[in-house]
Amino acid sequence: MKIKDHFLSQEIFEIKETETQGVFKTSPVPSNISRYYESEDYISHHQDSGSLKEKLYKFLQSFNLQYKKTILLDRIKKGAKVLDYGCGAGEFVRYIENDFETFGFEPDADARKAAQHKISKAAILNDINLIQDKSLDAITLWHVFEHIENQDEMLEIFNRKLKDKGLLIIAVPNPTSYDAKHYREYWAAYDVPRHIYHFSKKGMENLISKKPNWKMRKIKPLVLDSYYISMLSEKYKKSSLFWIKAVVYGTISNINALFSNEFSSLIYVIEKK
Repeated sequence: MKIKDHFLSQEIFEIKETETQGVFKTSPVPSNISRYYESEDYISHHQDSGSLKEKLYKFLQSFNLQYKKTILLDRIKKGAKVLDYGCGAGEFVRYIENDFETFGFEPDADARKAAQHKISKAAILNDINLIQDKSLDAITLWHVFEHIENQDEMLEIFNRKLKDKGLLIIAVPNPTSYDAKHYREYWAAYDVPRHIYHFSKKGMENLISKKPNWKMRKIKPLVLDSYYISMLSEKYKKSSLFWIKAVVYGTISNINALFSNEFSSLIYVIEKK
């Protein structure tokens, strides 16, 4: 499938299935991919513009932050060591830093600076090697894993940093959801070329099943993502009444997912063996 970078460059990219069934990769991956993030509207880094899109994002984010923390508390104790990998401007780190011994990793200097201004206890790092091996109880990646090209290498690093039975929690968009199928090339969560990889539910299960050090424990939905993604998709289509259409199609997507389990975004709770 050919997808346009609707967000920034308007360039065309192709999404091709990899050797792992259900896992797809953006082609080509630009050698200067950092320039595709260079926008004041890129919400992971710049969250103080007051734009309509940002306000909706913040509203949904408040619910998602509590939901994400609950997933951690269901499986690890308060005071456990947690790394939020690719923490962006530090919203999740700030939300959990009073419940856990928290670290954030963020390679982008601007985002890292924004995170450091928000937090009071957690350490924001630019080098994961500063974290001791076998010291972490959980590593979270909230819509980050799809941005990583060297995924095999990073899975090995995560395995090294986690304690035995430690958790790797990965949230990614789902290109086999109803809203993805409805919007097709306008589906905002393709977000090429910033999203290098794209995972169907089966694709992520296939990927993890190939890794001897990991075991899939649970798959949970991010229910609110369908509304935000549908809103952006409608805007890319230049739709009138995009708010109303986003609510309609986001709701239809979630209703379909109640039967298919193919939610717009999925959280994979993976345990280190």
